[in-house]
Amino acid sequence: MGSAASPPRALDAATQEDLKRVSAHRAVDMVESGMTLGLGTGSTAAHALDRLGALLRTGALRAVAGVPTSLKTEAHAARVGIPMLALADAAEIHLSIDGADEVDPDLNLVKGRGGSLLREKMIEGAGARFVVIVDESKLVPRLGCTGSVPVEVVPFGSAYTLGLIRMVFDKLPGFHARLRTVKSKAGDGQEELFLTDNGNHIVEMFFEDGIHGNLRDISDSLLRITGVVEHGMFLGMATKVIVAKKDGTVAVLSKK
Repeated sequence: MGSAASPPRALDAATQEDLKRVSAHRAVDMVESGMTLGLGTGSTAAHALDRLGALLRTGALRAVAGVPTSLKTEAHAARVGIPMLALADAAEIHLSIDGADEVDPDLNLVKGRGGSLLREKMIEGAGARFVVIVDESKLVPRLGCTGSVPVEVVPFGSAYTLGLIRMVFDKLPGFHARLRTVKSKAGDGQEELFLTDNGNHIVEMFFEDGIHGNLRDISDSLLRITGVVEHGMFLGMATKVIVAKKDGTVAVLSKK
């Protein structure tokens, strides 16, 4: 595959943005002409979109189409010239490329702190391969160590659903949960509930020292709660994780 844009500079004193770009470009090296791609959401995935657009513009890649995981990604892909398909119109998704908020030693992920977890899980779960692009700060000993585990819930009775989640998990040490809020669009300084692209709310679950216990059991417990649509634990989905490190090296971790 040809090169259309200058490669990322050497990482003597790499910034986090440099590292994101390196891992994203390495993943795009796996793309071949004729592929349909799952296009991830977030700051790391944005570098992959820029690289794909550049390669398509120069003809180094041809006949590539993407299935976007969010409205933001859809707008970015259109801006850089990546043709798009709806999920229902994609006969096959050959490869999905996306970032992650956390990656544990078994390549389980926390994703969706930006609010796009449902579409990400649908599209990336539908693909043949799912390559995750991160810098080394995203590697954790346990999921939930560095921030929230997001849970998408229907807006009807979302405070009630929050209460049900608390009832199930309150016995876990250091657990707490809340509905995500953002500054009101009215500009009045008030807070309002965050809305996903699907019109749903997000419950943020926090664990003081990460999640201890069987992740599959915790996933099942969450999905049995009425009002829960999906959660941000992506268990057993990643086929490869590309990790850009501050010392300038890149590690490729593969599913066991």
